[in-house]
Amino acid sequence: MESIDIGISEANREEIAGGLKALLADSYTLYLQTHNFHWNVTGPRFRDLHLMFEEQYTELALAVDDIAERIRTLDVAAPGTYKEFARLSSIEEVDGVPTANAMVDFLTKGHEQVVKTCRVVLKTAQQADDESTASLVSDRMRIHEKAAWMLRAINK
Repeated sequence: MESIDIGISEANREEIAGGLKALLADSYTLYLQTHNFHWNVTGPRFRDLHLMFEEQYTELALAVDDIAERIRTLDVAAPGTYKEFARLSSIEEVDGVPTANAMVDFLTKGHEQVVKTCRVVLKTAQQADDESTASLVSDRMRIHEKAAWMLRAINK
């Protein structure tokens, strides 16, 4: 098997992939939480929140694939179990079925946490001149910042 030679050292690829693993875990956890809330939201804003949550979890489903494939592109195995995601994620778990307002608050915090995780990975990628990862992570930051803004606007 040929070794990978994309202009990024093995040590840098491992470090970047480590950050991407945390981003993948955060994104997958947020995906699962958003899907759960989509299924279980109730109240006068049901339709609006149900549809918004569906848009968000659908976008996240595509994102986790992009992040995992970037990890693989760096020649590192991507995590793919609940156990690994629970260990790597910094997204707060939710017990039971919260109110619609609480769901919005949890998801807002989740998107904000993903942005913070992105910032860490972005610095690592930039230091290693890994423009491909930097671009992916920058795009993810923009999407999560916008999602958090939209969610915050709902509970004002």
